[in-house]
Amino acid sequence: MTNATKRVFYVKYLAHPIYTEILQARPDVRLDRLENDSAEEIAAPILAAAHAYQIGAARDELAPVFHAGHDLLRRTPNLLIVSSNGAGFDPVDVEACTSAGVLVVNQSGGNARSVAEHALAMMLGLSKRIGEADRALRREPAVERNALMGQEIQGKTLGIVGLGHVGRRVAELCYGLFGMRVLAYDPFLSAEEVTRRGGEKVALDELLRRADFVSISCPLNSETRGLIGAKQFALMPPHAYFVTTARGFIHDEDALTDALRGKRIAGAGLDVWAKEPPPHHHPLLQFDNVIVSPHTAGVTREARTNMGRIAAEQLLGALDGQRPPRLINPEVWPHYARRFERAFGVAPQAPADRVG
Repeated sequence: MTNATKRVFYVKYLAHPIYTEILQARPDVRLDRLENDSAEEIAAPILAAAHAYQIGAARDELAPVFHAGHDLLRRTPNLLIVSSNGAGFDPVDVEACTSAGVLVVNQSGGNARSVAEHALAMMLGLSKRIGEADRALRREPAVERNALMGQEIQGKTLGIVGLGHVGRRVAELCYGLFGMRVLAYDPFLSAEEVTRRGGEKVALDELLRRADFVSISCPLNSETRGLIGAKQFALMPPHAYFVTTARGFIHDEDALTDALRGKRIAGAGLDVWAKEPPPHHHPLLQFDNVIVSPHTAGVTREARTNMGRIAAEQLLGALDGQRPPRLINPEVWPHYARRFERAFGVAPQAPADRVG
C-alpha cells in the first residue's frame, strides 16, 4: 500500500530554519515537530506515520526515548530513513536501524571548515598560552610574563587521527599557513590517498611519539571508542598538546587528567565530552593549560546554514528514490529498497558508497 504524503519528524530543534523552508516548499511532504516531553497521545501517531526522522546529533540534548534504537524503531513501523543533523550520529543505533531496514545518513563535511578552524584556534591558543595568560591576569595582582612564554607552531609536526572532511581541512590550514608537517592515522585510507589529502600515513603509535600536536577528527564508533587512553597519552612527548573536536568517549578523560596532572603532556584543547556539557567540578576544567568549549566547534552561522541545507536536500532526494551521498550503512540497501517500494510504489536507485 503506497502513501502519497511523505512524513518527516524531528524533536526539539533543527540545524537551521532553512531546513524547514526547503521541506515546506514540497506539497507532498509533511514535517512534524515533537518535544523531548511531548505527551504520548501527541507523539504516538506522528511516530507511527513517519517515513523519516531528522535527529539531533548531540546525544545529551535528546531525551533517551527519542534515540534511534530498538525501542523507537518498534514505535515507527513505517520509518525508512534516520538523518542526523550533523556529521556525528551518537543517538543512533546503526545496527538496530540496519536490522530494521532503515537508512542512516549524516551531513559529513557540512561543518568541516568551522570545526577545522576551531581545532586550529585551540592549537594556537595552547601554544601561545593565551588561556593561561587570561586566567593569570584575572586573578593575580602582578603577572610575570616570562613565566607564560609560549612557542610558535611554524614548522612543527601535527598528528591527525582521522583524515576525513575535518582532518583534511585541518591539514590544509596547518600546512598552508604554518608549514607544519602532517602525520595522519586513518586505517580506511591508503598511503596514496593520505598523501593526496596532505599527510603522511603512519601508525597511531608512531604518530603519538612524533607529533607536537595531536588532533582528533575521527568519528565515534566501535573501533574508535576508547582509542586514546593511558597507553596512548604515555607515548606523547611532554611538550606535546592534545586537541579534540571529534566526539567524547574517543579519548579517556580520566587518563587525560592523569597525564596532565603528571605533566606528561603540555596541555589540551577539548570541545567534546563524555557528558555534555561537563559538570563544573569536572577535573579537566581545573587545569590552566586546558582550553575548553561545550561542543561548539561546528556551531557557526555558516556551518548551521550549510548543515540545514544539505540535510534537507539529501533527505528529500532519498525520499524521491535517489541515492544518498552520505550513507552510513550501505549494507541495508536491499532490505531498505523493498520497504521503500512498498511505501511509495517505486524502487529506489542503488546505494552510493559511503563518503569519507
